[in-house]
Amino acid sequence: MKKLLLSLLLTATVGALLVVRAADSASVKPLRVLMVCGGCCHDYENQKKILSAGLSARANLEFTIVHEDAADKKDERTHQVSIYKNADWAKGYDVVLHNECFGAVTDVPFVDGIAKPHFDGLPAVMLHCSTHSYRAAATDEWRKCVGQKSMSHEKNRDLLVKNVNPTHPVMQGFPKEWLDPKDELYKNEVLYDHFVPLGEAFGEDTQKNHACIWVNTYGKGRVFGTTLGHNNATMEDPVYLDLVARGLLWACGKLDDAGKPLPGYEAKP
Repeated sequence: MKKLLLSLLLTATVGALLVVRAADSASVKPLRVLMVCGGCCHDYENQKKILSAGLSARANLEFTIVHEDAADKKDERTHQVSIYKNADWAKGYDVVLHNECFGAVTDVPFVDGIAKPHFDGLPAVMLHCSTHSYRAAATDEWRKCVGQKSMSHEKNRDLLVKNVNPTHPVMQGFPKEWLDPKDELYKNEVLYDHFVPLGEAFGEDTQKNHACIWVNTYGKGRVFGTTLGHNNATMEDPVYLDLVARGLLWACGKLDDAGKPLPGYEAKP
């Protein structure tokens, strides 16, 4: 009789714990993502839809999208996104996804103001031309935030991306090699101290490998970055969306060691 009572008690306790965990998971609020996109040379109108839908299908996210372009095409590289002019532009968000291309901006205080919230601890995701954005400015703060300095890329061609850090949570599930068709390989010129390479591709121009997937720590902020994603076809690829979802969750501290979302941060049905 005692054994039966003990068994029933254990069953009830386990059941109660599962109910509590399920309730806790259900009560987790989505991560508030600010996506900033726009600028030169890319289809941001469709990319913002690809990313917001694809990432929301993989993690518990809530998107606010700021898509801003210059009124005159001749200013598309020098345009300054208006929200960045506010000192508290990042207030209220859990992470910022940068998918922008404004390489000719030279205003140093403006650029440093974009980097500052990340230095103070706000997680960031850096996609493709965000690495080349603000490269004309005479400050290294944005480059340190990204994790690398890159001033040019090789021609658009098929890239064989190799997983060089397969034990890292972000690279769990990423293939040993992935053929990324018709993309651009950004040349690494400087890799800053806290840059951790995760994926590389070989540069035909330079005859050496260049990191195209990485994580970085900038001040108190965690950063996930990839220079891949010039074309919509790359961004639509499940391999790419899975990668960026893991990177975003890692930057926010919501990814476990096996590359899975922590409880409550899985995509909601």
